[in-house]
Amino acid sequence: MAIFMHAVVPGITTDQYDALNAKLQETPEIFEGCITHVCVPSANGDGLDIYDVWDSEQHMSAFGEKMMPVASELGWPVSEGPQPETFTVHNYWVPGA
Repeated sequence: MAIFMHAVVPGITTDQYDALNAKLQETPEIFEGCITHVCVPSANGDGLDIYDVWDSEQHMSAFGEKMMPVASELGWPVSEGPQPETFTVHNYWVPGA
């Protein structure tokens, strides 16, 4: 069952995000099960909001377990901030696909 995830990442800049994303792109299999990913600056200007749709909660959890050590290595405060919110997806589709 697909999962929608929203994570608030306070204090992280788009440059820090880009550095993490570049490092993760070196092992593209880390994204297995990710249907879509969006990162936007937070409305309050202090950090980022990340939105994903995953094939399953297991895929999302596996990604998190692999991503967090890399983020920590790059100086992200991995223990700070609220936990991501997750929701069961009722339906999703890609226009034109």
